Amino acid sequence: MSSTLSAGTLLAVPLAPLIGSVLAGVFGTQFGGNWIGRRLSHTFTILGVAVAFVLSALTLKSVALDGARFNETIYEWMVVGGLKMEIGFMVDGLTAMMMCVVTFVSLMVHIYTIGYMEEDDGYNRFFAYISLFTFSMLMLVMSNNLLQLFFGWEAVGLVSYLLIGFWFNKPTAIFANMKAFLVNRVGDFGFILGIGLIAAYTGTLNYTEIFAKAGDLASLTLPGTSWMLVTVICICLFIGAMGKSAQFPLHVWLPDSMEGPTPISALIHAATMVTAGIFMVARMSPVFELSDVALNFVMVIGAITALFMGFLGIIQNDIKRVVAYSTLSQLGYMTVALGASAYSVAVFHLMTHAFFKALLFLAAGSVIMGVHHNQDIRWMGGLRKYMPITWITALLGSLALIGTPLFSGFYSKDSIIEAVHFSHLPGAGFAYFAVLAGVFITAFYSFRMYFLVFHGPERYDQNPDAHHGHDDHGHHGHSHEKPHESPWVVTVPLVLLAIPSVLIGFLTVMPMLFGDFLKDAISVNDALHPSMKELAGLIHGPVELAVHSLFTPALWLAVSGVVVAWYMYLVNPSVPAALLKTFKPLHTLLVNKYYLDWFNENVLAKSARGLGIGFWKGGDQGLIEGAVVNASWKLVGLISRLVKLAQTGFLYHYALVMLAGLFLFLTYFVWLAK
Repeated sequence: MSSTLSAGTLLAVPLAPLIGSVLAGVFGTQFGGNWIGRRLSHTFTILGVAVAFVLSALTLKSVALDGARFNETIYEWMVVGGLKMEIGFMVDGLTAMMMCVVTFVSLMVHIYTIGYMEEDDGYNRFFAYISLFTFSMLMLVMSNNLLQLFFGWEAVGLVSYLLIGFWFNKPTAIFANMKAFLVNRVGDFGFILGIGLIAAYTGTLNYTEIFAKAGDLASLTLPGTSWMLVTVICICLFIGAMGKSAQFPLHVWLPDSMEGPTPISALIHAATMVTAGIFMVARMSPVFELSDVALNFVMVIGAITALFMGFLGIIQNDIKRVVAYSTLSQLGYMTVALGASAYSVAVFHLMTHAFFKALLFLAAGSVIMGVHHNQDIRWMGGLRKYMPITWITALLGSLALIGTPLFSGFYSKDSIIEAVHFSHLPGAGFAYFAVLAGVFITAFYSFRMYFLVFHGPERYDQNPDAHHGHDDHGHHGHSHEKPHESPWVVTVPLVLLAIPSVLIGFLTVMPMLFGDFLKDAISVNDALHPSMKELAGLIHGPVELAVHSLFTPALWLAVSGVVVAWYMYLVNPSVPAALLKTFKPLHTLLVNKYYLDWFNENVLAKSARGLGIGFWKGGDQGLIEGAVVNASWKLVGLISRLVKLAQTGFLYHYALVMLAGLFLFLTYFVWLAK
């Protein structure tokens, strides 16, 4: 195969899902007259994503085996001064991997949706949304410039807003999508500032040109301050990643986004959109490598997220929220790796996590369907004999998540822990503790959910308050019905996602971390940030890494987490109740999510509202309307009323005024003559 890639083929990758989205969204809804039915709507969208996946897989093959690369402008939109605004693609190892992950997970979600959304009135609209999301995400990861990246960044945010609030008659869904929208606006404000600073000081938005001038940025300070310009740029860019990739304290939107249908939880909030921030930082690695301050900030924020969001997963009873907090914690792991300059490890975990976390979300949806729309894990139990395919795939996903040797998550998570251990940044000590402690926490809450759902006594008929056990659709649990396995359109995607969840790490750890696959996509200063260099001396193959794990604390912490969960929830179920009674204040803190939502709603939101009212009353009404607008016309009116007094319309009055004026002038000149 040629070592070059075709622009036409690459253009077809994002356009195929877009065409499917337009067909389903226009001709499959009331907007276009419902010309096509459900079958054609899901056929067009699935076909579009399938075409994108096949082309992405061929692109990955060409990139990995033949060394093919592509970096060209497809369309020049406008030129402002010397600043070019264009649409273009940069395809290297990082992009090709992301293209395959996005399209494969999206394809699985599309197929799964046929079964999951079968009874929903918005069936065609949902398919249009998820295909539109796929187009937006592909434009983001394939971009060769910051303008197109920002377009894709905002587009996935928009579609996420539409999908979280898909059931727009549910007040909780509307609250959740508005919350996601507002929190992401905070992050995006920092992101656009970072892009603006880059454009101002480099005169370009093209990645290659920015990287060529990155060294010049390192010698500049932000005008009026002593801050290094490159540090300010990197922190601003990372604030955008904090919003999109749900890092503390901008993480608060992601758990509430579970109000959307389960398929979008897998597509957007596990595998693709929330990893956009990780992808962006990895892509901008030549700039981030110039600032240890920014890298340390990234590492500490990631460590806080990995540890403290894991704690929240322990006390969740909603099956989707357990997986959601797991996502937050794993995003923290990726961010810690970015801070340690182990960008390839972060991207590697991004890939492995995409498969097993999408699997876990879709398995959670299958469980919800199987137990007749109950989402509370306390009222499940013993489902393995009723739902064998869901059970085994959920087990494989859970084993991958906790880092079981030879599973995909093991290779990426253990590599992150080792990379942080080798980091020389000031925050590395805390980060190392956080990621190690997170291993135990992840294993505990993952298998707490697993044991409560699939093992132990059957509790699906014992829910004392069934109306609280409703699912996405607002359906209530039917305690008298036995659980059942989901249809094939649901279980087939589970099986197909389980395969890479088990194997992809073993097969790709060496080329992705120490081969040439990501070599030209990621830049690391090994002299200042030696984590990857040290890691290369430690890892010599997937089997050796698995053997090495037997002598590391991470494996035994994971085993301990599983054993503790087994004992507490299968052997001696009275222990959790006793611990709850003993540590009631801590439990209250966790249930209230560290009171961050309360703080945001009662302090930040009310302060912002008060500030807005102050500007409105004092600035707009008081100063602008009162002192400027109203005062000006009142002054004109006063002058006009005074002048009007002299305008009587009588000739003898005017003659008298003229004589009086003449008298005053004569008096004045006579006085001057003396």
